[in-house]
Order: sequence, then structure tokens, then C-alpha cells
Amino acid sequence: MNDQVPERESMEFDVVIVGAGPAGLSAAIRLKQCAQETGREINVVVVEKGSEVGAHILSGAVLDPSGLDALLPDWRNMGAPIDTPVQSESFKILGAAGSFPLPVWGMPEMVKNHGCYVVSMGNVCRWLAEQAEAAGVEIYPGMAASQVLYREDGSVRGVVVGEMGIGKDGEKRDSYEPGMELVGKYVLIGEGVRGSLAKQLIERFGLGDDCDPQKFGIGLKELWEIAPEKSRPGHVQHTFGWPLNDDTGGGSFLYHYSDNTIALGFVVHLNYKNPYLYPYGEFQKFKTHPEIAELLEGGKRIAYGSRAITEGGYQSVPKLTFKGGALIGCSAGFVNVPRIKGNHNAMLTGIMAANAAFDAVIAGREGDELSAYQAAYDESPVKAELYKARNVKPLWSKFGTRIGAIALGGIDLWTNTALSGFSFLGTLHHGKTDAAATEPASKHKPIDYPRADGALTFDRLTNVAFSATNHEEDQPAHLLLKDPSIPIDVNLPRYAEPAQRYCPAGVYEVVTEDGGADPRFQINAQNCVHCKTCDIKDPSQNIVWTTPEGGGGPNYPNM
Repeated sequence: MNDQVPERESMEFDVVIVGAGPAGLSAAIRLKQCAQETGREINVVVVEKGSEVGAHILSGAVLDPSGLDALLPDWRNMGAPIDTPVQSESFKILGAAGSFPLPVWGMPEMVKNHGCYVVSMGNVCRWLAEQAEAAGVEIYPGMAASQVLYREDGSVRGVVVGEMGIGKDGEKRDSYEPGMELVGKYVLIGEGVRGSLAKQLIERFGLGDDCDPQKFGIGLKELWEIAPEKSRPGHVQHTFGWPLNDDTGGGSFLYHYSDNTIALGFVVHLNYKNPYLYPYGEFQKFKTHPEIAELLEGGKRIAYGSRAITEGGYQSVPKLTFKGGALIGCSAGFVNVPRIKGNHNAMLTGIMAANAAFDAVIAGREGDELSAYQAAYDESPVKAELYKARNVKPLWSKFGTRIGAIALGGIDLWTNTALSGFSFLGTLHHGKTDAAATEPASKHKPIDYPRADGALTFDRLTNVAFSATNHEEDQPAHLLLKDPSIPIDVNLPRYAEPAQRYCPAGVYEVVTEDGGADPRFQINAQNCVHCKTCDIKDPSQNIVWTTPEGGGGPNYPNM
């Protein structure tokens, strides 16, 4: 490919926001609110790599409304697509043939869902985008931010968006568009989990030097339309246990909407040891549990998707600010693992960053650190909440589900809640990265997963079709290998090449010709649902996820 820097048009704004998720849109709305409150002007742009706002949003989701209350206190009267309050909830430990209920009354108050809402976060973000545009925010969907721009002093000055028309061979096609430079006094990065620009900025500015490694899970989700008589609008169920063994963290979620649909999902913590483990297979196997199969009987799957989840919590939050901008939402990682919630924290951090950026712009500053945002976070309910939950994930990782998460984690949450963050354990820490947690295949046995039946369980490629994933075929693969030899020469003999299994979309294959000789590693980038699991879990850290052309990827309708 020609490395000559193309000439690009440039647009200047006060604040550039990357990512139209709950954090980015909340930041945009708050910036305009600040302008209205003070009678000042501020120019704000939001860029989104999905074909539309919400196209790449996937979350459970049970929404804690505290973030929305802070942003738009009158949202209940504004037509927000949030109309299914939690009416009942259950927690269960599953066995292969039955379940054991955990008493809701005995659960730590933090994990209960009273006052929350069952929502589609994709639709919530579409609604937030309407509010932002009504306030004067410019939103550009289908515009992937592929490159960070820097000032001479090293501060971030903007991003490159919308570069299109490079063919598979790396050469510019007749349709080539060089993209545009969006330049801002400050740039807020709200790409979501393991964002490609956030990853670069964290490394460049050393933002993760003083925190634990970030931890992750993979969340897999299907929407089902179920028989009306089985619908329980506002019911929320979470399970631990089967089909995962006690040493593998994770569990399921089941949320009932008000229109005879349910969100059915499964989370596997990515620090699992066995390279033969197949998260998608675990999800499909989970659906064969008698209680789940009975609920789904007579229903139909209507959508599928997958997304990585930040799980490091308090110990893994990096420094939030750098010269010229800041990390917001899941680009930094504010998910509370025992609550299985992070959208409210994403919104609150977007608000805090917006307040700091507005004050800086009005004061005539640009390109410096938004230290007021970091200070606000340090005194915020977001940090306080994560602090109280800080030991659950380390306990889970060290002692397993029953002892670590349920017993010790529950006790620790109780004491942290009752004693304002005090724990007899102090603050436990995360050790190795999820990639480093993967053990050699020689220490484990392959796991037998049942074949999909096409009615209750589905193969990956069939399900990917229900994510409406599409990429322009004539473009370079956006999944890069630092060393093309590693998958076959290192990962295959040592780890049985786990990319074949941890990817929820069948992107990676080890292909052998007749006779099984000369295996080769094949990347089916067209299938990618942008979950980022490969970038996280590859034991050799050889796969780098980059943005494809804008608009590529899944097109989730109601996830």
C-alpha cells in the first residue's frame, strides 16, 4: 500500500467524541446543556462506526436509571424507550437437570434490581441520539475513527474518520475517499470495550501503568419471541453454574420485555484456562437445560450478537485523562461485575468529562489534561460503587464460582455495603491478563459439544446471519496478525489454536487440505461482529483488531 499521507479536508470543533454509545451521547448532551445554562456556544460532533446509532450496541440490559436521571431528569415524560420496570427477580445455581434458588432477600442490596428497567440499549442510544441532535450536536454514523491525530507537543488534536475505498490488495480503488480530519480542542474516547484508539492511547500515555490489568468476559445474546402465556414482563433471572464448571467464571441472564420477547444471554469470563473451551458452545448447551428449553419451546430466535465486557472494575480503571482528551465509559471500564451493570456508570462518566471539557473550552484552553474530570471521578458515586464491589472478581477467579463468587464474594459485598467500603480482605488484585491465563492444551482434554438442532440450538454461522453482519468485501482484513506464522507454528501445537473456539462468529479457522497436511490459518473477516474477543484472548497477543470501513459489522435492531 502507498504510505504517502493523503490530503484530507479538516473540520474543527470544540469537542470531538468517538462513539455514539451511552457515554459518548451523554457527554454530547451534557456539553450542550452546559452551553444553554451559561448562554455560551460550543460545537460538538459525535462519530460512530456503526451504520446507524445503536447498530453496534449490545448489552443485557437491566438499566439502573441513575445515569439518565442525572442527564435528563424528565426522561420519563420525554418518550424514552424505557417502559418495562423490573417486577420480580430470581438468582439460581443450575445443575444439569435442575436448579437451586438463592434467596433474593439474602442477596447483598447492591445486586438487587428493584427500581431498574429491562431495556434495549440500542434503542435507548437511538433515543439519546435524537435528544443530542435536537440540542445541536452533529452525529456522523458510518464513520469509523481509524487514526489519532497529534499536535506537535504530543497532545491529541483529533481523529481521522471515513477513509474508504482501499481494496484487499492495499491499493486505492476508483471509489477511494481519503476521509476527513475532525479536529477538536478536546477528544473524548467512548468506543466501548477494547476500543482500537483507546488501546493505543492507553499504551502511548501510560494510562494503565498504575492499575491492574483489565479483565474481560465475552457476552453472547439471543433475542427470542416466546409464547405469550410464558411471558413475564419485567422478570429478571440470573444463574450461576451449569454448563460451566466451578473453575470457569460466568453465568446467564434472562430478561423479559413487555412484548413477549426475552433477552437470553450467557457470559464466560475470559480468564478461563482450558483452550478447548468454546464459549458459544457453552451458550448453546445452556439452552438445553430443562428450565430454559421449556421456556423457549414454541418460540423463535429473532436476533443474535456478541460483545466483550470489561470486568476488572475498580482495580483496573486506568488514568482517565491524557493531553487533549479523556477516556469515558467502557473505553476505561466501569462495569460492576456482581451487578452486571455499567451503562449508568458510562453515562455518569460521560457527564463528568463533559463538565470538565466545557469549563476548559470556555476558559480558552485546549490540548491540556482535563484534570477536573479525573478529580470528579475520584469523588464520584461511580468510583464508590466499584470500590465496594472490588473483591468479587478476584475472589471468583481464585476460588471459583461457589466459594469465591457466591460465598466469599457475597460476604465481602455485605461488609463493603454495610461498612462504607471497608473489607476485612482489603483490596485484592488481578494477576495475569486473560490471554496469559490460557494454559497449554496438553494440560486439558477436548470438550464434546452437542451438534446444533436448528430449533433450540444453532451453529455459529447460522446465528451470525441473525446479527445482520456485513462488511465491504473488497477491503483489507481489519483483523491483523503481527506475525502470520504464529497461529500455525505456535498457537496450534501449544494451545490447539483457541481462536477457532473463542470467536463467537466463526472468523478464524484452521484449514487443512486432503489428508490433513499443511494446515493454514484462515480469517473470515466478513463474519466479524466486533466483539474484540480475539484481541483480548489470543494467548500470543498476535491478533490486532482495527476498524473496518465505516458502517461495516453487525446491524443490531433491538440489542
